Amino acid sequence: MRNLTLFLLLLFCCSVANAQLNLDYQKPPQEILDLVDVPLAPSVMLDHDRERMVLLYRDAYKTIAELSETELRLGGLRIDPKRNIGSRTNYFTDVKVRAVNAETGTEEAISGLPENPRLSNFTWSPDETMIAMTHTAEEGVELWVADLATAEAHRLTGPTVNANMRDVINWNEDGQSVLVKMLPEDREPLIDVASAVPTGPTISTADGEKAQNRTYQDLLSNPNDEFNFEQLARATIQRVDMDGNATEFLPAAMYDGVSFSPDGEYVLIESINRPFSYIVPYYRFPTTTTVYTRDGQPVQTVAELPLIEVLPQGFMSTNTERRSIQWRSDRPSTIVYVQALDGGDPEQEAEFRDALYQLEAPFAGEGESLLQTTNRYAGVIWGDDETAIAYDRWFDTRNMKIYAFDPSQADGEPSVLFDLNYQDSYSDPGNFVTTRNEYGSTILALEDEEAFLIGDGYTAEGQFPFLSTIDLETGQTERLYTSPYTDKLEDLLDYDPDSKELLVRMESPVDYPNYYFRELGDDDLDQLTDFTNPFQSLQDVHKEVITYEREDGLELNGTLYLPVGYDREAEEKVPLILWAYPREYKDKSSAAQSTSNPNEFTYPYYGSPIYWVTRGYAVLDDAAFPIVGEGDEEPNDSFRDQLVANAKAAIDAVDELGYIDTDRVAVGGHSYGAFMVANLLSHSDLFAAGIARSGAYNRTLTPFGFQSEQRNYWEAPEVYYTMSPFMHAEKMKTPLLLIHGEADNNSGTYPLQSERYFNALKGLGATVRLVMLPKESHGYRAKESILHLLWEQDKWLDEHVMNKEPMR
Repeated sequence: MRNLTLFLLLLFCCSVANAQLNLDYQKPPQEILDLVDVPLAPSVMLDHDRERMVLLYRDAYKTIAELSETELRLGGLRIDPKRNIGSRTNYFTDVKVRAVNAETGTEEAISGLPENPRLSNFTWSPDETMIAMTHTAEEGVELWVADLATAEAHRLTGPTVNANMRDVINWNEDGQSVLVKMLPEDREPLIDVASAVPTGPTISTADGEKAQNRTYQDLLSNPNDEFNFEQLARATIQRVDMDGNATEFLPAAMYDGVSFSPDGEYVLIESINRPFSYIVPYYRFPTTTTVYTRDGQPVQTVAELPLIEVLPQGFMSTNTERRSIQWRSDRPSTIVYVQALDGGDPEQEAEFRDALYQLEAPFAGEGESLLQTTNRYAGVIWGDDETAIAYDRWFDTRNMKIYAFDPSQADGEPSVLFDLNYQDSYSDPGNFVTTRNEYGSTILALEDEEAFLIGDGYTAEGQFPFLSTIDLETGQTERLYTSPYTDKLEDLLDYDPDSKELLVRMESPVDYPNYYFRELGDDDLDQLTDFTNPFQSLQDVHKEVITYEREDGLELNGTLYLPVGYDREAEEKVPLILWAYPREYKDKSSAAQSTSNPNEFTYPYYGSPIYWVTRGYAVLDDAAFPIVGEGDEEPNDSFRDQLVANAKAAIDAVDELGYIDTDRVAVGGHSYGAFMVANLLSHSDLFAAGIARSGAYNRTLTPFGFQSEQRNYWEAPEVYYTMSPFMHAEKMKTPLLLIHGEADNNSGTYPLQSERYFNALKGLGATVRLVMLPKESHGYRAKESILHLLWEQDKWLDEHVMNKEPMR
């Protein structure tokens, strides 16, 4: 009996040891820790006149205590209900300003900021002499303003701002006041859903229409959620002047978008209405869009959209109502909107898919048609009365068209400037340069009949960013400047046609990105910032982009890093970490293009594998993993085979260079990259171990499409089955580290995906470890979580890769 008792006790202890471990947050080795505990360089805001630069400083990470504060997840939003702002908002902790003068400019701290600043929602005044912002205090959100000329800030309101929805702050055209969303006095107390006693069941119904929606998260799920969402979304809109005096502009409602007309005479406001939905996020709830005068008097309701739960199938489906409603930026007060011409159904044959319309004051009736697009409308840049640029795109063919058209000629034919594959990086014409007009609105920069394009400049020979002119009549382009560097990257950010001056950012693998002015025709650069490299231990790491071929001849590439202190002449065989993310293409030509640049600054971030070059590993980062389906074939029809072929080609390429031990190769990925990892370990013997973070492993749980897959499960059951690692768990023979945020909000990657996959693998005898990070979403934010993540990955790699037992 005593022996039986001891046996049962031992069995119990073993079962506990093999199940859950209670472990405090750990820290990685010092070599990795030194690369995590570094200050961030500030974010840079530059006014359009290039006279002042604003530097915004923030901490690199949140704390687990911050993530543990009360959070409500409603309608696709995550809200701090105590303070009334997004619970995952990034806060800046300091603001500095400097005159843009390369010789005499010095940073000046903004004085008067609150103690322990938590700043966000930065908004330029119309003349760009001030910046409005919010500060999240302990009691709530306050409105602040900073005068850049005096470098002084002061508070305009108490903790009564409602920052739960977008467009919190909108400047009046005169720059003397702002419209702000404020908490209504009649807000009712929120319901504690966890302790509330139900008054009945929650019931959802369907009336026979197909509603094939993605697997959204954080949705409303009961009447108490509906009540809380409405209370948190409701706000009054108040006008607040620079002395903090507030007057009501509009009474309480669920306001979402707010925007002034360019001349400041009207305000376009979108409000959310009931009924709500339990299957789609708040941005598909019913809305009303109304034009008001600058004094808050209603002028015209221009759109009333119903609840949008039902749409045709496909990524190119849309609703049939007015959408993309906004002000035309080159006119004082003209509204433009888009409507579908094909019933919003991509399966319906149509010569034109969408039409762009405009409405003049008083904004009543049907709009005047300005343009019809072959594909689905994708945006417009306004120039002047006779010039505008429009975009359309079509996912199925990856086609994009860029049009030049004359808004004053309703019957005029637009000219197609570019008709291209938007995945064809080598043919990318670039982005149009914009400027500000007399209203302070963004418009197309024009010089006579010419506009300007700034391009990334990817080529088969490398990356050479460029500035071009384009004749909008003929479509002919001419290069004004091409970056010549082969040892650094010059990123072209903006161009001023008047001064002939480019704003650029320069970087190299060891030189932190810094900002400069470049005058065309002058080789000298005027330096604006001097940020230093905080990652000195990576200073001498060898980095190169390697190219290689897949077995079917498709050219691939990846960025290879060798371990710190590695002697390339000795050719020591070291372990390799392969990190990748699959991408789908409709043609091999685009899939074979390289957009990797060895001259980019080497910047380890929480999700990066680069840390492990300090631990003796080679790293092939951002390895190309194209999944191609040409013609009638969809990429996912051969997903698994292409995945394994990509991996084999990458390992063979690094092996041929003589650097690695092919028996000690790990593979890692995040999200769809994690899905890739699980598939590779299940269907190949190429790897010693894998790391899969925040992935989805059972595609039957995302039955109405995932990633770039438009077909539903019942249309392509074999594809869903073949691609799901969960369905092939019995094939897993390689150690796998699963990591997931307990509060993942990404469509499809429920934490349940990792939990169920772990259970399946454990039940079938695989070597697997599941780490659930408390309070973390799809991307990880708390410093404690990130340090522990790096510790887990390092221990896993050390045990199963670096010190892997040799094959017998």
